[in-house]
Amino acid sequence: MSTTLLPGFRASKRRIFVSYHHHGDSAYYDEFARLSAATCVVIQDNSVEYEVESDNADYVIRAIRECYITGSSCTVVLCGAQTPWRKLVDWEIKATLDKQHGLIGINLPTNPLTAQGKYTVPDRLHDNIESGYAAWLQWADLATGPNVLTQIIQAATAKSVALIKNSRPLLTRNE
Repeated sequence: MSTTLLPGFRASKRRIFVSYHHHGDSAYYDEFARLSAATCVVIQDNSVEYEVESDNADYVIRAIRECYITGSSCTVVLCGAQTPWRKLVDWEIKATLDKQHGLIGINLPTNPLTAQGKYTVPDRLHDNIESGYAAWLQWADLATGPNVLTQIIQAATAKSVALIKNSRPLLTRNE
């Protein structure tokens, strides 16, 4: 069966939530939003920290899940040098996994290799990369063409939810 679109009909863009360290990686967020504009709608571009004024983790995670993650198909985590220690990034990843949405980590050029030759990523994201649930790619991979992100999102949203690892204690403060 052919999937030809009717004249004047446009396929809808994927809606994605982007999680990142706002003070450290906003330039990469801006570039990501520009690069993904043809294929995605970024549904969150303001820091949840400023939108949801509370230190109650359960309340904030519920707000993230209901107000930001709902309506998206996946979350993209931009992983820079300080991202692993940001409590809201951890909470946004948790909310994403609670909703059983796709999860993608993108390693930014600002994220240095450790002495063991690995990148530092948020622990909850790492658990899901290791389990096979979350996708992982390098920032430079986005430059290979507009279809790369679309393909990664499709693969991430097709993963079995049985692979989700979401049992870590929440980060309670920024380090």
